[in-house]
Amino acid sequence: METLGDNLWVFVALVFTAVFLLSQGLVIPVFGESRSARRRMKRRMKTLVSESENQQRVSLLREHYSKHLSPLEKRLEFSVVLEPLRNLIAQSGLKTAAYKVVLLAIVLATVLGAIAWNFNKVYWVPLLAAPVGLILPFLYIRRKRAERIARIEEQLPDVVDVIIRALRAGHPFVEAIRLVSAEMPKPVGEEFQITFNEINYGGDVRTALMGLLQRVPSILVMALITAVLVQREAGGNLAEVLEKIAAVIRGRFRFQRKVRTLSAEGRISAWVLTLTPFALFVLISLINPDYMPMLTESTRGADIVMIALGLIVVGVFWIKRILNLKV
Repeated sequence: METLGDNLWVFVALVFTAVFLLSQGLVIPVFGESRSARRRMKRRMKTLVSESENQQRVSLLREHYSKHLSPLEKRLEFSVVLEPLRNLIAQSGLKTAAYKVVLLAIVLATVLGAIAWNFNKVYWVPLLAAPVGLILPFLYIRRKRAERIARIEEQLPDVVDVIIRALRAGHPFVEAIRLVSAEMPKPVGEEFQITFNEINYGGDVRTALMGLLQRVPSILVMALITAVLVQREAGGNLAEVLEKIAAVIRGRFRFQRKVRTLSAEGRISAWVLTLTPFALFVLISLINPDYMPMLTESTRGADIVMIALGLIVVGVFWIKRILNLKV
């Protein structure tokens, strides 16, 4: 007779999916960009960055990055297949090599698949567990990337203030970048330090700023860089333009905080509605151990539980869509 115990791994997978969707949809950075905004920004970056500038920047970074790599590691690291992963790691601020992340993902997938096979020797059980280990390192990197970009965006108004003070004191723009790298904390300080180093090593200002935009793909950073590039080509008072940009950024943050506050009730409700069935299941099992087996040890009861878990996953996904406000 088929019982819930036979569907244990399906149960675990649905629970994992529900909690994962809830955490990804509700525990998001306040100042993160939406996916559609990132797509628009990528199209805009293609119009700003020429192929020659990109190759020059990549060659400078590759020369600096490959100092401590062996010839075999260089061949693995700088393969075309790993280029998107290298960009993702650079944007997350992590210092690990891309090929090591791939190897870690393969090892985790193998270990989880082997553990699942030892628990339940059914062919589809390792196929269900192995992908979880495979995607965990990439999910972690994407999470670190989102948190880092959000932190940089929070620091950006202070960065603009430092640049404005430096320009009004008579310093050139390159010196203003150096002051930002020296005065501002991580992570924005280290990003501007990389930008200053690229210029100091003989690179072009435009190329260095485009490199900053590719390491920190943010609408706000793109607005700052666009203002600087336009001023360098057409002239004008850069300090006044940056003052207006700083005011717009601060106003945007105030509005996003207000939206975050107004949507807090919905996020808390989502956590309560999602976790209550699991908490009740555990609580009833502890209080009356003979009660839940009437549901879980029958075929129809197991089907009801599976349907309920599926509906919970659908509900979490739906709540995520509702709370994903386009700002």
